Amino acid sequence: MAIKRTTKVDSGFSMSSMTDIVFLLLIFFLVTSTLINPNALKLLLPKSTGQVSAKATVSVSIKHYQDTDTFSYHINGEETPVRFNMIEDQLIELLQTEEDPTFSIYADETVPIKEVVAIMNIAKRNHYKVIMATSPE
Repeated sequence: MAIKRTTKVDSGFSMSSMTDIVFLLLIFFLVTSTLINPNALKLLLPKSTGQVSAKATVSVSIKHYQDTDTFSYHINGEETPVRFNMIEDQLIELLQTEEDPTFSIYADETVPIKEVVAIMNIAKRNHYKVIMATSPE
């Protein structure tokens, strides 16, 4: 007596599990790509009517003398100016014991952005956070 098989082998492939995996990978990569920090300076820009959550322990002031087109840099409001090439060393010395090193920049309205960015580059090199001080409206 010849016995025939009643079940046949299905040679088809179900794509539903593959599409689930692809969508999960897509969601994973979208979420992780937003966590990647771009190569930019971290600035905490306070609003002039509110308070900033981070407290800066050190301040760098930039004064522009328009008649001679020169700049003077002052750390923590000191009367004596500091040469630009000495700012980084003094900031490292003042902020080395801080857990979350943050300093603020006070600049005259007439100070070119090039001078402010030079101070921001010091913060970037040393992984400091920067607060750009503004005056209330």
